[in-house]
Amino acid sequence: MERLPKIGLPVIIGVVLLIILVSKSAVTIGSGEAGVLYKTFGGGVVTDKPPLGEGFHLVAPWNRVFVYEVRQQSLDEKMQVLSSNGLEIKLDATVWFQPSYDNLGRLHSERGEAYVQRVLQPAIRSAARSVVGRYIPEQLYASKREAIQEEIFEETRLLLEDQYVQVNEVLVRDVSLPPTIKDAIERKLRQEQESLEYEYRLEKAEKEAERQRIESEGKATANRILAESLTDMVLKEKGIQATIELSRSDNAKVVVIGSGDEGLPLILGNN
Repeated sequence: MERLPKIGLPVIIGVVLLIILVSKSAVTIGSGEAGVLYKTFGGGVVTDKPPLGEGFHLVAPWNRVFVYEVRQQSLDEKMQVLSSNGLEIKLDATVWFQPSYDNLGRLHSERGEAYVQRVLQPAIRSAARSVVGRYIPEQLYASKREAIQEEIFEETRLLLEDQYVQVNEVLVRDVSLPPTIKDAIERKLRQEQESLEYEYRLEKAEKEAERQRIESEGKATANRILAESLTDMVLKEKGIQATIELSRSDNAKVVVIGSGDEGLPLILGNN
């Protein structure tokens, strides 16, 4: 060290201090993340500017950067809620969410890094209790699964409207009823299905009977009309016309005039 020029030592010390300073001031924001800048001597959390985006950033060593994941995340919730008639229902749901990028500074300042536990979970649980409490177990088990999913999503979104958290979707994975209630509902559904099937068979049989009645009445009416129209004169005329047609055929025959019933011609074949 004694051989170094007098100016060399301060330069080396300066370079070392600069490296230390840069290492403490450098912040790298990863993919799908954003940083909230906290100025120790400048008013605390920066809320009037966009958050720090992905990549390398230099900040003053006395300041801090809080990194948040800003892409879509999921939260699984298992809840116990009450139906409209007071029965306990187990509900499994998944929430897709992400923090509001433009309001990330406000989220950090007002809600903190534990915003999921402080804001999101209470909101989804409150919405689930409110929605499920409108329905009876039969509706939850059978036909209202998609409806309650949409309603929970809408209520959660409204609760978080001013909380700097964006809810993208709520998925209801499972609705579990008490075993006795579930068995009773399944028996009722089977009985309803059997009743519908019986009504269908009965209705089909009634329609077939009606069809046959109408068809029989139609045939009877046609026969009556035909019988009323076939007078002796008509029959004689038909017989004469048939005789003329037969006499014109090439087959050998003998026509005896006035030898048949009612004086109609008698046709004798060639055999």
